[in-house]
Amino acid sequence: MKLDAVPSDPAALRVLFAQIPQSVVALCGLDASGTPHGVAASSFTPISLEPPLVSVAMAETSTTWPTLRRMPRVGVSLLSHSQADTCRTLAAKGRDRFANLRWSSTVGSSAVFVDGAADGREPLIFHGSGFRRLAAIRPQGIQ
Repeated sequence: MKLDAVPSDPAALRVLFAQIPQSVVALCGLDASGTPHGVAASSFTPISLEPPLVSVAMAETSTTWPTLRRMPRVGVSLLSHSQADTCRTLAAKGRDRFANLRWSSTVGSSAVFVDGAADGREPLIFHGSGFRRLAAIRPQGIQ
């Protein structure tokens, strides 16, 4: 991919950006009434270990992010390769995203974690406008 000039056509820019593989995380939390809220994000980037910092970007049009950002803690779940449907559920608009989703929260905290997230599993990757799995590249000459 070579970016000499930023395309002015949003569709062309989408095609260009789709060539960048992204891991997918779920950002979820409980509001004061105990109701879970969450979103799927592929713009999650670790920044620092000490102190632990991450960066995530949300669309200006997100109606969930304003709720999440007011929470004292938000859980981050790295979705596993088998959780494409979970990602689609968390990205859906106009319905209860947690109706059929298995999750847990930490005691005394508003952080919510999606069950089955990538704890030792291969992560879910978004690339080329679709979900993918990682594949190891074998060094040449090794079969």
